[in-house]
Order: sequence, then structure tokens, then C-alpha cells
Amino acid sequence: MTEGNCIDQIANRRSIRKFKDEKIPDDVIDELIRTGLWAPSAGNLQPWRIVKTTSEDQIKTLADAAYGQSVVKTAPAVLVIVAVPSESAEKYGQRGRSLYAYQDTAALTYTLLLTAHAMGYGGCWVGAFDDEAAANAISAPDGFKPVSMIPIGVPDESPSPRPRKAPSEVVVEDRFGEIESAI
Repeated sequence: MTEGNCIDQIANRRSIRKFKDEKIPDDVIDELIRTGLWAPSAGNLQPWRIVKTTSEDQIKTLADAAYGQSVVKTAPAVLVIVAVPSESAEKYGQRGRSLYAYQDTAALTYTLLLTAHAMGYGGCWVGAFDDEAAANAISAPDGFKPVSMIPIGVPDESPSPRPRKAPSEVVVEDRFGEIESAI
């Protein structure tokens, strides 16, 4: 991928919430995951698991855990990204347990979304779900925490870009000033 192509992929990725009624071949999902696993993680610990499902019953259970969101319910495949905070804690203590494991799974989630887009598929980052119901749906062991669901499919929509803040609204030179720190 050339630099321009990478930048184009990032700039053109959209959250896809409507999918065509088409299955995704297992080998395509597996390639998407293999590529997504290049996501960065603190100390390269990769404190994550990915639960992959194409089962309609399992997807329905996950959609129920996600408060009935149709984007989950109608997807031909769903990946559930699970943090394993104890693996980060082994090297980084409490900061690994409470922060790095979640930063790492966020990086994995985005990398999978970007990979799906680059492969011609669409997905959406779903973070609104009942933690306990999601953990039960995937039989997560104690201490394993579902962080995101990624419904994936062939896009059946082409959303326009959503507005973004200008760099001048979010970039702070050197340090926060008096006004910003008082907010």
C-alpha cells in the first residue's frame, strides 16, 4: 500500500450500518483478522482475544446484548474484541490492567475496521452494549472483558463524511494554557 493509498483508506472509511444480504467467506474473515492483528499494543503483549461468529443465533444474542442494535442484528459476521487486562498487568501493573489493555483493544478495533474497509467490506465500532450480557453471550472467562463489537458485511450504503473538528480546535502547542485548564 502506498502512502497516498493508506491516507485515502483512512480518510474514506465510514461506519457502515447497513449490509447486503451476502455471506462473507471464512477465508476472507480469517485474512481480515490476520491483517488486523498487526495493530500495535503496549510491549507487544497483544492482550486481546477475538470472538468470531457468523452464526445467526449467536449474532442475535450479541444484538440483544447490544440493546437490539440493527447494525449487529443484520450483519453476516460479528467480531467481539475482548481485553485480557491481566496479561497487561503482568508487565505494567495497575496501569496495564486499567489503561493499556483497553488502549490496545481500541487499536485492534480500529485496525480491523480499516482492514475491512481496505478489503471492500464495511463495519461499525459498537461499544454500546450490556457488559455482562455480552460476556455471557461469548462465555468469556472471568477477567476477560468485551470492549467492542464489530459487525462486518458488504456495505449496502455509502454514507457521506461526517464533520470533523479543525486541527485548530484540538491541537494545543506545548501545553494547555490558563483558559483550557480552567474548563
